[in-house]
Amino acid sequence: MTKTIVVNITPEETRMAIFEEKELIEIYVERTKSGHNVGNIYKGKTKNVLPGMQAAFIDIGREKNAFLYIGDGLPANPTPKIVDDTLTVGKEVLIQIVKDALGTKGPRATTNLTLPGRYVVFMPTVDYIAISRRISGEEERARLKNLVEKVRPAGMGIIVRTMAEGKSEEDLHKDIDYLCNLWKALHARSKMAVAPTLLYRDVDLVIRIVRDYLSSDVEEFVLDNREAYGRVCDLLKYISPELISKIRLYEGNDDIFSHYGLDDELNKVGQRCVWLKCGGYIVIDKTEALTVIDVNTGKFVGSTKLSDTVFQTNLEAATEITRQLRLRDIGGIIIVDFIDMDKEEHKQAIVAALEANLKKDRTKTNVLGFTELGLVEITRKKTRQNLEGMLYSECPCCAGRGRVQSPETVMINIWRKMRKIMSETRLLGRMIIQVHPLVAETMQRQGELTRMEQELACSLRLEVVPAMHPEVFSILHENE
Repeated sequence: MTKTIVVNITPEETRMAIFEEKELIEIYVERTKSGHNVGNIYKGKTKNVLPGMQAAFIDIGREKNAFLYIGDGLPANPTPKIVDDTLTVGKEVLIQIVKDALGTKGPRATTNLTLPGRYVVFMPTVDYIAISRRISGEEERARLKNLVEKVRPAGMGIIVRTMAEGKSEEDLHKDIDYLCNLWKALHARSKMAVAPTLLYRDVDLVIRIVRDYLSSDVEEFVLDNREAYGRVCDLLKYISPELISKIRLYEGNDDIFSHYGLDDELNKVGQRCVWLKCGGYIVIDKTEALTVIDVNTGKFVGSTKLSDTVFQTNLEAATEITRQLRLRDIGGIIIVDFIDMDKEEHKQAIVAALEANLKKDRTKTNVLGFTELGLVEITRKKTRQNLEGMLYSECPCCAGRGRVQSPETVMINIWRKMRKIMSETRLLGRMIIQVHPLVAETMQRQGELTRMEQELACSLRLEVVPAMHPEVFSILHENE
């Protein structure tokens, strides 16, 4: 299965899209100001201990304390060396963020530290070897385990990643050696550091894409930023020179996401209703605890009998649902209400279709099958704010009953439009940007107007229009 990776980089955010057989299956957005905290390692200070929950809140120097559950993330029979279940208030502890802060909840942390590399994940706090579940061949699993056993440091744990399939002992040794040295430097720094402090920050999204997604089945990796293109090529010269030919710099005049038709797809992310090719549709509703998906026949009336019409709709819906889980990065508990089916073999075929499609998902997902009420339960690991939560905020017009784009998203859209206008023609006189008050407040607070004037070499005036919809803006030209 061939893949294409498209990356759009601006000063405000980095966006990545992945296509499988020309179908969009994943989109990631990382904002420059909010950043990415999962994977960061802190030396924190215990602020509060909850003995009844075997948990503690750890001050990591950010707005919200991290929640630490003792033993979180450990295997069934680990050999821990750093995990300490006798935390007291004021005690310093090394922790790693495993889940970003979501809503009112602070970030989730673990003391089971991991350092990801290209082919392996290095685990200094445990002593065992694990192989990626996506490497299915028993012979290959045994080969990789034997190679890692030879080259891993004594007493250290290793997870062999999917990228390691078919790789040599030298490849694995180089990766493990680099991560081992990184851990030694990090551990030495931790002894000198005063808590709370950040000891290790995971690499930016562009480099994570290379590390986690770029493999031999990727046909093309397209970026629209020359500096990032150079960094990627330099990195590949060291880790995978055979993949450099897949990297391409996009130099078109249009926005790269527009060129690949991705703007429309992004706009659909916030929609409840998703139409199926057969004429049926699914409806996606989210609550704080779970996501509910309802399947309907819609316009599809079939050509034979009712049971076949229902089954065909459910089968197509199962494929689309797995795509939407990845596309929207929906995590937690998912309940799917398929159209009622009488035949047991049809139910089993639906579960099999879900499981087959979710094997392609890098995020850990489990299909628990049909309940007594005829609902399908799915769980999917949640590590960060999903795409919908990042792109949209509560609508001030409907008190949270619907969604509009966040002021920051509108502001970034203004940046894109202004860059496009100024690249096409140099207008004399002042430009007027009309926006909703919330957008104006965000732009004024962050000094965006001044930055825009300096970057685009133009004169700008911000005009607040209270009656304007929060997502809408106007750019007018004021003649001298």
